[in-house]
Amino acid sequence: MCAAINKANIRGKPRESIQQTTPKEESVLFALHNKEVYGRQIPQAIEEASGSQRSISEGALYPILRNLEKKGFVTSRWGESRPDNRGGARRRYYKLTDAGITQVRRVQQFHARLLEWQPT
Repeated sequence: MCAAINKANIRGKPRESIQQTTPKEESVLFALHNKEVYGRQIPQAIEEASGSQRSISEGALYPILRNLEKKGFVTSRWGESRPDNRGGARRRYYKLTDAGITQVRRVQQFHARLLEWQPT
């Protein structure tokens, strides 16, 4: 998948340059929409929202989150507390940036247009 779509004239409509996201990246973006969660909550959200039809492993999750941070869609921070039941490790929290919110809207608009599309 290419990293960005250059300006193109498709059916007479100019397209702005946007970064592309994979379906798994989009699932992560949607899981983060309007909330800040720590990493392990993201696979849980995806599995629960899909009725256990979709999943993402922790091994795949963290590279996706790093890639989304590089693209400017996600930001992260370390939590302050160190719960004893997790060996004292702090949690890393993730949330969408303004660009991430915009990307979620673009994906939603694409899906809406695709549902309405009719062959000519």
